Amino acid sequence: MQKIESISVFDMLKIGVGPSSSHTLGPWRAAERWIGELKEAQKFDLVEKVTVHLYGSLSLTGKGHATDLASVLGLLGYDPVTVPVENIDPEINNIRTFNRLNLNGERSIDFKLENDIVFNKKFLPFHPNGMKFTAQLSSGKTTSSTFYSIGGGFVVKEERKNARKQLKKFQEFPFPIVKGTDLAAYCKQENKKISEIVYENEKSLRSEEEIDAGLKAVWDVMLESMYLGCHTEGTLPGGLNVRRRAPDSHKKLIGNSSYNTKEEWIEAIRKTEVKFRSILKWVSCFALGVNEVNASLGRVVTAPTNGSAGVIPAVLMYYLTIENHDAGFEKIKQFLLVAGEIGSLFKKGATISAAMGGCQAEIGVSSSMAAGALTEVMGGTPEQVMMASEIAMEHHLGLTCDPIAGLVQIPCIERNSMGAIKAINAAEMALDADSIHAKVPLDKVIETMWETAKDMNSKYKETSEGGLAVRVSLSDC
Repeated sequence: MQKIESISVFDMLKIGVGPSSSHTLGPWRAAERWIGELKEAQKFDLVEKVTVHLYGSLSLTGKGHATDLASVLGLLGYDPVTVPVENIDPEINNIRTFNRLNLNGERSIDFKLENDIVFNKKFLPFHPNGMKFTAQLSSGKTTSSTFYSIGGGFVVKEERKNARKQLKKFQEFPFPIVKGTDLAAYCKQENKKISEIVYENEKSLRSEEEIDAGLKAVWDVMLESMYLGCHTEGTLPGGLNVRRRAPDSHKKLIGNSSYNTKEEWIEAIRKTEVKFRSILKWVSCFALGVNEVNASLGRVVTAPTNGSAGVIPAVLMYYLTIENHDAGFEKIKQFLLVAGEIGSLFKKGATISAAMGGCQAEIGVSSSMAAGALTEVMGGTPEQVMMASEIAMEHHLGLTCDPIAGLVQIPCIERNSMGAIKAINAAEMALDADSIHAKVPLDKVIETMWETAKDMNSKYKETSEGGLAVRVSLSDC
């Protein structure tokens, strides 16, 4: 199984709104694409009524993942990168109150959330995350379009027309990469680091200034989500009554340090006491903070998914605050370029969708991405980078996706902390090892992950029909 759509670090690291990349960001993007289709076909001005059908995993955990609300926000014309998150609740409440929807901000039509978003437990054959938009037109005709959210915010149609365009871009890369062996060969041939090879590929898509601006925007959202998560108290929405833990942990760790901005916050953390236990707590605090923001429909970076959005920021923040106090944007850039490339290897050779592969496809992949990235910025060779990525994934193989009540809260938030810690450990093991003695190549663990995903019982793939989701009920919480 080889896919070439994921060709850029900006495909793997997207700015969006939580709680789920496949169940929130994907449906949101699908709604935006459908609006574009209607306009292109000159049918938009004829729309009188809209119905959204959610299938399979999007239906089974759709309420908990805000799939219905994300679809509506896309229909309203909002973009997840720029939408003021404080506008989300008022917009949804307006629709509930007046039963009207302002399609793309241009056409007011009748719309009832309870009736016009239909949850179908049936799975469509192409992918577990299917959704269909249907419009009734003033001409008396109807028009429909079906999309599939395949993980990480990626949206496709069964005919895969866009894949051909992406293939052309992929073939224009100076260093086209499908497998880890390709990447290793280019690094050896060019005598370059992984980040340098990836940067050359990125430059075939956009200017150096655009790359830097994009990566700075990604890091800013990562830092902002950590900062907000560590400074926002309360209970997460959804009915599980999960109390935010990052703020309490942060208060104990930061002590009496003073700061006014998130940048000053980094400097304050650098001055705190460094002990093994405190490092563990800081890394967990960073990861928990991001995913508590994610669980409350906040803005995060899909890395490579929303459910795993805390791992990469936590490990990068660990590097900046514990390992290298002099590190600036160039190291951040290096880290993100490597992380993005490792993630793309998993997307091409396996999956980053929990509905397809369980949580190994989310936390496992993010831990692998973070481990590889940390290894390079710590001075590791390309072979050690891939060794670290392999180690991290090897110890997530078979991890199931069983969110209680379909919410990206239990066990998802804690799993980000565990994935981050494993990533750091994997990096240290790889840095201390001679990669020539590695027994399991990265490509083999990617193949194994995909085989494991195919063998996994469907109830452990983001359906809330197995595991903790059925052993623990809302009444227990």
